[in-house]
Amino acid sequence: STNGQTNKVLSFFNFLIHTLLTSKSTLHSSHHSLSTICVSNSALIMAENENDVKLLGSWPSTFVMRPRIALNVKSVCYDFLEEQLSSKSDLLLKSNPVYKKIPVLIHDGKSICESLNIVQYIDEKWTNSGPSILPLDPYDRAIARFWACYIDDKWFPIFRSLAVAQGEDAIKAALEPVFDGLVLLEDAFKNCSKGKKFFGGDKIGYVDIALGCFLGWMRVTKKMNNVTLLDEAKIPVVSVGCGV
Repeated sequence: STNGQTNKVLSFFNFLIHTLLTSKSTLHSSHHSLSTICVSNSALIMAENENDVKLLGSWPSTFVMRPRIALNVKSVCYDFLEEQLSSKSDLLLKSNPVYKKIPVLIHDGKSICESLNIVQYIDEKWTNSGPSILPLDPYDRAIARFWACYIDDKWFPIFRSLAVAQGEDAIKAALEPVFDGLVLLEDAFKNCSKGKKFFGGDKIGYVDIALGCFLGWMRVTKKMNNVTLLDEAKIPVVSVGCGV
């Protein structure tokens, strides 16, 4: 049923953001809204990294959610600096002078930009904490990076077209390529998950983070345009995989 499909999307999305909600935060007033976030099981690495990890972002951003999930998967204590995008901070402009956009991770005074690049950095920097986000096998890592790039470079632009489409004809025209992309991701899920719950197998992995952060906006698009994106008849494995 449509309600059942929506519930699966919500359960997967809620599972991904659960790591953001089970954290301790202290807010301070400044140009940024600053919260120090330390997940409960991060005691082993807090002493080493308690004050040298900062993330510049905006809480509604799907792209900012990616490194936030990765940091919490790895149990890294960090400061979250909320950016006001209508008035970008000097720190953001200095830290990302090329694109001048969020997210930006600052670690030991060095800036890392672009959400998927940040997730990979987090995975490779904190190898002794939490599960590996990228597969250990070089081929599997390459495949995961390929599909994550596909999501950002190919699927997201057409999904964005659907999200802003107005009128029945425009929505119908925008919907088909979105479905086609999800069918490709269905095949990728079958190959990458090896029959497990996630693209990454038993644990949330790189592609899960890349795609999962859009699920909330998929729900919004469904309500606005009265369309169902995760159709069990067309993409059964991904639809079931979202029901974690």
